[in-house]
Amino acid sequence: MADNLTNTAENRLLDWMFGNTTTAPTAPIKVALVTANGDDATAGTEVTGGSYSRKNMTVAAAASGSVSNSADLLWTSMPACTVVGAEVWDSAGTPVRWAYMPLDANRTVAAGDDFKIAAGGLVFTIS
Repeated sequence: MADNLTNTAENRLLDWMFGNTTTAPTAPIKVALVTANGDDATAGTEVTGGSYSRKNMTVAAAASGSVSNSADLLWTSMPACTVVGAEVWDSAGTPVRWAYMPLDANRTVAAGDDFKIAAGGLVFTIS
C-alpha cells in the first residue's frame, strides 16, 4: 500500500500509539528483547533469565512521520544469549504488542553482561 497518510496524520497516529495523547495504549510502553524475531501476527522469542525484564520507553512528539526512544534503554545482568530484535508492548493487563524490529546486527552477550540501546536507537516510522 502506498503512503496514503499526510505527515500530520502519521504524526498523530504515532503520538497516539506511543502514549503522547489520552487515547493511547496502556502506559508505560515497554521494550522487550528477542532472540528470534516475530512477524506481523506472531511475537518473537523473548529473552529470559538473568535479571532481564522489559524496559520502559519514552519518546518525544512525532516529527516527519517518525519517533525514536528519547533515553537510553539499559538491561543489566543479562543471560547468555544472542539478541536479534526488539518489540514494543504496552502495559495492559494482557499486554498488547505494537511494533517489532530486527536489530541492525545481532548482538551476543555473555551471562552477566549489560545490553544497551542508545537514545535514538529505536526509530519508528510511518511512510
